[in-house]
Amino acid sequence: MRFSRGFDAMSSDLTEAAPPFIGAARRFLPRRNLTRWIVVGLVGAVAIGAWRYRAAETPAAPTPGRGPAIAVAVAEITRGDFPVVFSGLGTVTASATSVVKAQVSGPLVEVRYKEGQIVKAGDILARIDPRPFDLAVAQAQAQLQKDEALLQNAERDLARYELLRTKVKDAVSGQQLDTQRALIGQYRAAVEMDRAQVGQAKLNLSYANIAAPIDGRIGLRLVDPGNIVQTNDQNGIAVVTRLSPITVIFTLPEVRLQSVLKRFRSGEALAVVAYDHEHSQALAHGVLYAIDNQIDATSGTVKLRAEFSNEDEKLYPNQFVNAELTVETLLNVALAPAPAIQRGAKGPYVYVLESDDKVSVKPVRIGPSDGERAVIEGDLAPGQRVVVEGVDKLRDGAKVTLAAGPGAEKKSPPAEGRRPEKAPAP
Repeated sequence: MRFSRGFDAMSSDLTEAAPPFIGAARRFLPRRNLTRWIVVGLVGAVAIGAWRYRAAETPAAPTPGRGPAIAVAVAEITRGDFPVVFSGLGTVTASATSVVKAQVSGPLVEVRYKEGQIVKAGDILARIDPRPFDLAVAQAQAQLQKDEALLQNAERDLARYELLRTKVKDAVSGQQLDTQRALIGQYRAAVEMDRAQVGQAKLNLSYANIAAPIDGRIGLRLVDPGNIVQTNDQNGIAVVTRLSPITVIFTLPEVRLQSVLKRFRSGEALAVVAYDHEHSQALAHGVLYAIDNQIDATSGTVKLRAEFSNEDEKLYPNQFVNAELTVETLLNVALAPAPAIQRGAKGPYVYVLESDDKVSVKPVRIGPSDGERAVIEGDLAPGQRVVVEGVDKLRDGAKVTLAAGPGAEKKSPPAEGRRPEKAPAP
């Protein structure tokens, strides 16, 4: 009740100060309803005033072709040959690696190689003390001579027995002849065994000179003179690695396998370039050598092996490289700068700079790309200029101006002779 009386008093004050039309309305409307209408009208007037104020502060949406020109940078559409290149991470692998191990045990008396030197197959790398093996050869040869003498004596006895049997009947029994022949057979077997022992002893003596098994570059020294080397030593005395030629194993997504197989199986030599891990410097040029016979299901990739002559030895085993395989070269195709290509709901497009300093939207179809250029198909001709910078504010028909300063009109990458930075689309 107290609130109602207060509200009625406030409404009385408002109606007394109200314009004449409110007084006229008061005669036809009940007092309580009139007060409510007054409050609603005041609130509405405030809302309308605020809306008109914000509308006056908000700028009108730009109309294409009107308003200030938008600063952009442009580049030309070119035509030329484009290499289709697939890129993948790879690891350098030696064409042959051999751990040089001792074939006989004994103390080292000499190490002849220098760390890192180039060696040929058969070069002596180290020597084991040969004296025990010399003695073994002499012992085996002596045993051979002994058994050869016994064999010769047994053969002469058999000859005498046979001669005596022909002259004097029953002078020598048949059993005695058979025994003598058997004895000769034993001595012959002993002689053969002795010859094998002599050969084994000579072979062990040759093993005292430890030789390089393959051509290549020798690694760091693993032993020193005076060390006792064993035949079961897993580390060996040195490691020889063949660096020329050398191979790189790299991977490609399985979706690109068919493109590679088609060219590889035709007998075409597919060029491969190995770059450093930063993809900035070419280390070696080679050819695709082999393709693995299965796809890695966990990664969806296939392994490929490329071979490089590596005469300057820039590639080292276990080195990580970026391998780029050139599958084919597209001839005389239209090329657009990659930054010019935009993508929308209706597909890729470019902004073409027209003669009236306005841009128009041209839909295109995109082919392989190398990160700087892309092969395109569409209603574009070489020499037409497309926007490469400032596209965010553009729309079809917008007026533009070339940005001031150097680089306002950018030079397109050359059509030939540059290295792709990224693998193109399959």
